[in-house]
Amino acid sequence: MRKKIIAGNWKMNKSFQEGLDLSSEIINMVRDEVHTATQVVLCPPFTHLNAVAGLIGNAVNMSTGAQNCYTETSGAYTGEVSAAILKSVGCSYIIVGHSERRQYFAEKNATLAKKTDAVLANGMNPIYCCGETLDERNSEKHFEVIKSQVSEGLFHLSGEAFGNVVIAYEPVWAIGTGVTASTAQAQEVHAFIRGLVSEKYGIEVANNLTIQYGGSVKPDNAVELFSQPDIDGGLIGGAALQSRSFVDIVKAMN
Repeated sequence: MRKKIIAGNWKMNKSFQEGLDLSSEIINMVRDEVHTATQVVLCPPFTHLNAVAGLIGNAVNMSTGAQNCYTETSGAYTGEVSAAILKSVGCSYIIVGHSERRQYFAEKNATLAKKTDAVLANGMNPIYCCGETLDERNSEKHFEVIKSQVSEGLFHLSGEAFGNVVIAYEPVWAIGTGVTASTAQAQEVHAFIRGLVSEKYGIEVANNLTIQYGGSVKPDNAVELFSQPDIDGGLIGGAALQSRSFVDIVKAMN
């Protein structure tokens, strides 16, 4: 059975106290309402991580994740945070290559390969993001784009190392826009990604890979999306900032 993972990416939102309040609400609601083995990952801003990890503690099927990391372990890199430091404050997951990092901070696949290595070297799980823009989708280049993002960022790994990777497919045109890829569109790309992995690492590795969908996931579309055979969870943005909507999405993952 593939691991089912719902991760909440808070992005640059919530003050420290607001973040603690939201985390406490989610932790309590997950404990009381979620009765499956779905892994729930909270990804607040860096400044909140240690406190959120402390609140999560030994809560069943809950973890803390960071939204980014740097490629190097330590050194004179003012303003950056290493995977090793994030591990030390309680992180188990790190998001790598979110489209906003690619768009606003010019992150390339080669850099993301190094970040992935850093996350794995510190015993954590990278949530590696891929996805096409609207122009790329309209010009039918989306498969080409996704293939290059996945292969250039991940296919240097050994099969054993790759087994610790989570992939998140996020069509850029559906992030924060209120537009969601149709269920058929999402499933098609997830199946394509799993096929790429099967060609590279074999069917067993591909079948064990968790592939999340992200892009305007809400409680009212989550059940249909998560019912697809190759969609194993979600990387949730806006809906993760409200405890009720986020936990309802978690509950939609069977």
